Formats: sequence, C-alpha cells, structure tokens
Amino acid sequence: MTSRFTELAVDCRDPEGLAAFWCEALGFEVIDRGEGKVEIGSWVPTVEEVRARQMPPTLLFVRVPEGRVVKNRLHLDISPVDAGTDEEVARLLALGATRTDVGQGPDRSWVVMADPEGNEFCVLRTLAPGG
Repeated sequence: MTSRFTELAVDCRDPEGLAAFWCEALGFEVIDRGEGKVEIGSWVPTVEEVRARQMPPTLLFVRVPEGRVVKNRLHLDISPVDAGTDEEVARLLALGATRTDVGQGPDRSWVVMADPEGNEFCVLRTLAPGG
C-alpha cells in the first residue's frame, strides 16, 4: 500500500495573483479553480495516471486570512532550463519576486528569493545546455 504526492498546498492572501506568478515562473497552467483556491500544474491529473506512476505534483494556492509570519519550513527549489541562473533571477525579479536573505551567506551557488507574498524559494544552478 502506498500513497502519491499529488499537490503542494500554499496558504496565501491572493490565490489568483500567486498562481499567476508561479504559472509564469514555471510555465504551468491553471488546471482548476474554485472559491478561494487555484490549482496549477504542468499536466492535468487523472486518477488513472496518478495510480499508474508518480507524476509531478501540482501547486494549490488556498486563501487564508492571516499573512505569513516566520521563515518557511518548506520551500521550492527551481532550476532554469533554457537560460543561465543570473538571467532567470532577473526574469523572476521582473515578475514580482524579490531577493531575500535567510542567512545563506554570500558564497552560495543558489539564489534565495521570495514570491510576491514573501514565500521563500531558491533558484539553483542552470540546467540549460552549455550552462
């Protein structure tokens, strides 16, 4: 008996706005929305596909009344696939992300950023050909 990792839920104040940011950042699409929630992903899950094999999880943004108070206990790591890390950081900044310091120090190979609601994530090394 096993389970599948199917969604990562993110509490937020503006599900539509945060979903739009992450769709642009990851090349995802909105696959479902309801009152106070938006789900995005790189594919539209079906029960049959999920049961057959582990598939990439979707991101589910859920409206909550309170804002984020402390550092994330869980964060996303992303890797650019068609640009260098510096170019990807610049693109994400233009989309509304910010650089942030969580004590990582200056000599790291990754860049710590925050999405428009302050949720930290890391941009890792590029996976672009020749990168």
